[in-house]
Amino acid sequence: MITQEVVVEKILAHLNHRVTEAELIRWAEDALVMVAESDEDVPNEEAIMDVLAYLGAGDSPGFPLSWSVLSEFLARFGVKVQVVTTAA
Repeated sequence: MITQEVVVEKILAHLNHRVTEAELIRWAEDALVMVAESDEDVPNEEAIMDVLAYLGAGDSPGFPLSWSVLSEFLARFGVKVQVVTTAA
């Protein structure tokens, strides 16, 4: 089941360079279909669908997957993002 926690985890994985942008987009497209076809009641389903639809269109002009956009999605799910730097 695709929950907001799953969506948050995937966005954070992308922001932390564990998932490429292409992988995030592909995952979002698949996840959107799963949510749309599911008969299960998912809390906050409308917000999940909105975020997945945007992420899935991330390879189209006009749908940037910028830090600003992704952090707004996380905030929508109640997650505050904090930047922590480390030496390379």
